[in-house]
Amino acid sequence: MQTKTTRGAALPDSQLAREVRQLIRDTCSELLFAHSTRVYLWGALLGERRGLTFDPELLYVAAMFHDIGLTTLYRDSQLRFEVDGANAARDFLRSHRISESDIDRVWNAVALHTTPGIAEHMHAEIALLQAGAGMDVAGRGFEQFTDEERSLVLADYPRERDFANRMIDTFYQGMKHRPASTFGTFNDDFLAHRDPTFERVDLCNIILHSRWEKPC
Repeated sequence: MQTKTTRGAALPDSQLAREVRQLIRDTCSELLFAHSTRVYLWGALLGERRGLTFDPELLYVAAMFHDIGLTTLYRDSQLRFEVDGANAARDFLRSHRISESDIDRVWNAVALHTTPGIAEHMHAEIALLQAGAGMDVAGRGFEQFTDEERSLVLADYPRERDFANRMIDTFYQGMKHRPASTFGTFNDDFLAHRDPTFERVDLCNIILHSRWEKPC
């Protein structure tokens, strides 16, 4: 069961979808709730345009959970925020007796949504979540959507005033207590942008000063 939101895309309206929608509305800021909903819509629109076979409900759950790891619920976590979100989605789906294969698909979608070069080669839900997130945050693939599609999505779920800076700050606040988790991703950009004292990990330096380079 779906409820129409834009031409060519709809929000799932199953019991599962309604529960996840309420959970994220109760847990996340309005900024993240609207962002996560738009991520689903961009991904679904793109999937339909490309003729991909995907499960709207699984994509929706992945989209709604994909940034929950940035919230205050995880201020003590040292995991990557994407893994926190993937684990939360997994627990939610297991509580609803969803199959492990579907859970794995959602877990990977959330865990890999900030990892370039991999998600687009995996299941449609995984690829579409990353595409939707990239579109909403950075405008990646902007020209793949018509003016009408963009207008319809934003009419229902507007981008907040100064969204770009507020989103950058949301990333920063969600990761500043676990800087090591940003190594190997572009997430360290958020810390470097907000904190002039932040020092990126240099893998070449690690290799050159590893135990292999020290005399026995």
